[in-house]
Amino acid sequence: MSERTLNEIMDQRKEKIQNLTEQGVNPFPHNYDRTHKVEQALADFEDLQGKTGISLAGRLMSRRIMGKASFANIMDGSGRIQLYLSKADVGEDSYAIFKLMDIGDFIGVNGELMTTRTGEKTLKVHKMTLLSKNIRPLPNVKEKDGELFDGFEDKEQRYRKRYLDLIVNPDVKDTFVKRAKIYKSIRAFFDESEYLEVETPILQPLYGGASARPFKTHHNALNIELFLRIADELYLKRLIIGGFEKVFEFSRNFRNEGMDRTHNPEFTAIEWYEAYVDYFYLMEQVESLFKHLARDLEQNEFEFNDHVIDLTKPFDRAPMAELVQKHVGIDLSTADTAELLKVCRDNKIDAASDSNYGQLLDALFDEMVQPHLIHPTFVTEYPKAISPLAKPKRDGDGTFVERFELFIAGNEFANAFTELNDPIDQRERLEAQAALRAAGDEEAQPVDEDFLQAMEYGMPPTGGVGIGLDRLIMLLTGNRSIRDVLLFPQMRPESKG
Repeated sequence: MSERTLNEIMDQRKEKIQNLTEQGVNPFPHNYDRTHKVEQALADFEDLQGKTGISLAGRLMSRRIMGKASFANIMDGSGRIQLYLSKADVGEDSYAIFKLMDIGDFIGVNGELMTTRTGEKTLKVHKMTLLSKNIRPLPNVKEKDGELFDGFEDKEQRYRKRYLDLIVNPDVKDTFVKRAKIYKSIRAFFDESEYLEVETPILQPLYGGASARPFKTHHNALNIELFLRIADELYLKRLIIGGFEKVFEFSRNFRNEGMDRTHNPEFTAIEWYEAYVDYFYLMEQVESLFKHLARDLEQNEFEFNDHVIDLTKPFDRAPMAELVQKHVGIDLSTADTAELLKVCRDNKIDAASDSNYGQLLDALFDEMVQPHLIHPTFVTEYPKAISPLAKPKRDGDGTFVERFELFIAGNEFANAFTELNDPIDQRERLEAQAALRAAGDEEAQPVDEDFLQAMEYGMPPTGGVGIGLDRLIMLLTGNRSIRDVLLFPQMRPESKG
């Protein structure tokens, strides 16, 4: 539709508003008393059929004017229903007003439920009320045999104008209804285990808890630089130090990094921490959580990234080094940093010449192992060099830590540690991270003196987990892009001209 045509249509609809107002009709009344939602009226149709005084309200999605009688469809938040309006039933004035209406208007209708000769459940309208006059036309909405089609197919525009997407592609709502159910199910899981749900700062004087670039902002009253949180880990650990033994938080996190099919700069995660447990306990707990979600959703298998994932089967477990040896074909018992760098170069894996052993092992894993991890798999024993907040592997030489990540269909879904609670070791690791940052690594973590002071008061043995909820919801709803599970994903500004 050209801009000129759009402006003409909007001018015509504004004229209708003026016309209606002159007839004494308020195009934007304050409220409407409805007796039923569409879904409820259809579910109770047999009991309600033939009874008068059924009031529904919704958006006008189609209409067929046939002289003195018309059919239409309205849609509310629960579903769609057909309307039958005749001049004899609603009166000449109301019928004339109906003829001034447009697709997209909100109307209230009062009448009785009936079945048409074709068997369609319909509301026979006795009284009609305009509730909100549409000015800007909806996208190219067409209807055939009661089904919408060709409705707003441009994916990018659907993300930019999610409100229109929800109107003309109502099935999209199912993903977000399911998202809310998943949140409720997760809360119930932790409530049953007597965890305390908490809230920690989004605006932080120092970011930490993950390796990522932050967003910066400025607080005028205090005249200080603040950061949007990249993770809530260090604050939740402060609560463990303070005496809360089980805490969890649904956290909105922000990372100033690239955007792709599984990453958005603003995302939701859940993190939880429990005193006196380790990452072996957490593996059992995470697996239980996923199975709990499958039960609540009444579904065992989930289609994701062209794979069928069965969450009822036991999850696999394997150390990172073992998996790298298997898929890369390198003997890590003898390989040093130089050899790992050579293997990366031979396989065209991007790796800086000054990368350490842990970074190179992680790079090999990302490129040559991760895509093969389809069935849910806990990858354990990560390099200490890339895990500054995890406790060293017991009975190890200090190279690896007690950390796992959960992979499903080639994607990471959870990250967990037996948390480091030695303040001296923690300081050394954060200072090593600060050195990496000074050398140009923008994702290395800074030294958080307040957190280190908190640790010096004593932190019990603790286990902690973080799960990106947007990616989890992608898995549980079968969506391939993170944008499909975010109501308002971040988008590049549209070019002008």
